[in-house]
Amino acid sequence: MDTWEINSLSADPHKPEILSSSDAARVVAIVLPAGEALDDHEVHEHAWVIVTDGEVEVEAGSQTTAGGPGLVAQFGPQERHAVRATSDARLVLVLAPWPGDGHPGAMSLEDKANAREKARDRAGA
Repeated sequence: MDTWEINSLSADPHKPEILSSSDAARVVAIVLPAGEALDDHEVHEHAWVIVTDGEVEVEAGSQTTAGGPGLVAQFGPQERHAVRATSDARLVLVLAPWPGDGHPGAMSLEDKANAREKARDRAGA
């Protein structure tokens, strides 16, 4: 068994700390100072954001939810979302499965070699 006391970790802002990583999931501790955000983005995996300290606003599409310790937000793969700290906050991010379909870590070497060409083709279309 592995355990972590999230609110006692010496994690630094702007330096997420990977707590665990396997084919099943990746678990990351994040310190988000007041006024800062994980701006609008998407991931390839299912994502759960768990607030352990502080207050945040979580936005997905037209829905916004505010909450503090105990708030859990779930997002589907490629669901765009943002998380803003309204006070200094600590979060746990769970991504599963890891890496998700389409994630560069899940691509074959051949797919990686052709990624830029495919992106250029899409941009020119």
